[in-house]
Amino acid sequence: QVQLVESGGGLVQAGGSLRLSCAASGSISRIDTMGWYRQAPGKQREWVATITHFGRATTYADSVKGRFTISGDNAKNTVYLQMNSLKSEDTAIYYCNLGQLMGSTSYDYWGQGTQVTVSS
Repeated sequence: QVQLVESGGGLVQAGGSLRLSCAASGSISRIDTMGWYRQAPGKQREWVATITHFGRATTYADSVKGRFTISGDNAKNTVYLQMNSLKSEDTAIYYCNLGQLMGSTSYDYWGQGTQVTVSS
């Protein structure tokens, strides 16, 4: 079993910053990617950012590019999301994701989510 625990969410004013953390633990055979998704009220879950475990390559959704930074600590199996210049439309529950690729089969693990609320 893989467990993901997010932290760092909260209430912040527009223009402010927050830093989310996600720690992975349990029976982790391998990590290929870690990332963040979010789900706003009444909307589908959307991808935010991903970082590869070994090459540390990062990718971002256009909506957060230039404002959010994803980083990771391989020794701690932890991924971070630094969110700057927050907007009201960033309000959502943020979910951590861990991706594994075993041969041709991919596996995804999810955290419980952390609420981010941006007041305008």
